[in-house]
Amino acid sequence: MDVATDAVPIAELLDERRHLLDVAHRMSDGLRDAESVIDETYRRWYALSGAERARIESPRAWLSGTAGDICRGLPATSGREGAAGPGLPVTGYDHELTAVALGRLLAQRSGVSRSPSPTPEHDAVVRAVGEACAAGDAASLSSALSPDAMAVFDGGGKVRTTLRSVHGGEQVARSLLTLLGPHPRTTLTAQSVNSRTGLVVRCDHIVAAVISLDVIDRRAAQVWAVLNPEKLRRWNQRTHATGVLTPES
Repeated sequence: MDVATDAVPIAELLDERRHLLDVAHRMSDGLRDAESVIDETYRRWYALSGAERARIESPRAWLSGTAGDICRGLPATSGREGAAGPGLPVTGYDHELTAVALGRLLAQRSGVSRSPSPTPEHDAVVRAVGEACAAGDAASLSSALSPDAMAVFDGGGKVRTTLRSVHGGEQVARSLLTLLGPHPRTTLTAQSVNSRTGLVVRCDHIVAAVISLDVIDRRAAQVWAVLNPEKLRRWNQRTHATGVLTPES
């Protein structure tokens, strides 16, 4: 299966999670239960095989129905007790560990084979990637990516993203354009991410993704996109943003 086709626009991901939280909150006794229901809903989605997921015509309808089924199985007192009901696992999703392992491999790969670009070149490439995504410019984005580029989309099992890393400049470009392409509710901002320039993606003024890039030979060789809502809570506490990248900029 072409993992690039698993990509979903970031506004759709945010709307989907909001909808599921609303369903779970209305059917359960409290917000804590609702969060647990959503975690279990996505765990069941990722437990399906790729072929099974591909046969589902409306993932949002499937997820909504699954969330409802989980809520109906919760004991009536679970929210008042302040804990998730029986049957909601604390763990069971291994993408987080996989993402960490991939990150280490990416770091080893870049450190051994080629040296990262100096800061000015790095910043220029990051901005070029952001501008191309914001404009939906496939040609410019492809020219800013290495032919053997790799991307990891870390949703932590809490949003619907591809589980596997994406390989190849063309595949990475398709994934990024689907996720970050022009949308009236989405903006891309060039900001400091882990002490280097990266991209912060906002949807409805909420940080929905933070993207780090490794630049080698004046092209983006590795892309790390964090979409896990829990990891983005700190970002959403920040109120200042500069350098918004839009199709008109």
